[in-house]
Amino acid sequence: MELPQRIRNQIEGKEYRIDETGMSGSRILLFSDMVLKVQRKSRETEQELSMMEWLQDRLPVPRILVKEESGEEQFLLMSRLEGEMMCEETYMGNPVLQTKVLAEGLKRLWAVDLSGCPADCRLDHKLMRAAEQVEQGLVDLDNVEPDTFGPEGFRGPKELLDWLFGNRPEEEAVLSHGDYCLPNVFGKGDRLTGYLDLGRAGIADKWCDIALCYRSLSQNYSGRFHGKAYSGYDDLLLFKELGIAPDWEKIRYYILLDELF
Repeated sequence: MELPQRIRNQIEGKEYRIDETGMSGSRILLFSDMVLKVQRKSRETEQELSMMEWLQDRLPVPRILVKEESGEEQFLLMSRLEGEMMCEETYMGNPVLQTKVLAEGLKRLWAVDLSGCPADCRLDHKLMRAAEQVEQGLVDLDNVEPDTFGPEGFRGPKELLDWLFGNRPEEEAVLSHGDYCLPNVFGKGDRLTGYLDLGRAGIADKWCDIALCYRSLSQNYSGRFHGKAYSGYDDLLLFKELGIAPDWEKIRYYILLDELF
């Protein structure tokens, strides 16, 4: 991999390992105090940069050290977050602790003043993006829930898209992470230490993050990603920690919407 000179100047001679956690398709090099993220330029990569810059003094997100582009690739060197991902054994083996940190992460997002937020991800915008995904054949049918499409589900992405347009819920606008799953939230003990992968962050319905967090918890505890299932998971624990009742219709809606991305 050919790296821009400014990136090489920062990392030359330093030890690193490749991080294969997550599903973003990016190449991630982990150094002791830095992370290099290499990804194809897109609307999401531009949104990630703008949101990271906007959030610097608002929430615990990585500091941008160097950003470069070469051809179709973007190189982002950033500080490494303290702590561990919510999918690490420390948290998977302690769902009460894990849920406490996840709930803190959601509440801190919701507390951010939206004035000047550079990204609007509410349904007016999100559904148009979903339509582009469907029209351009970009929906990854190998990475969807088993019952989303087929005999018990929708006939295909276009039918799902039509359903989403016809059943859009009322929105409670907050700052949304946009991909609030376990690998993107970091903690140390019972303390939130940061957020990663902010390419879908912006103003959106609070239930978007709740839905994707709920799905991520279910998938990780069932052993879907690492082959190890965990006991002791209570799917109402997150809602108890947040102090709200689950809105299952909204949860289903936002999980289905995410299938198109």
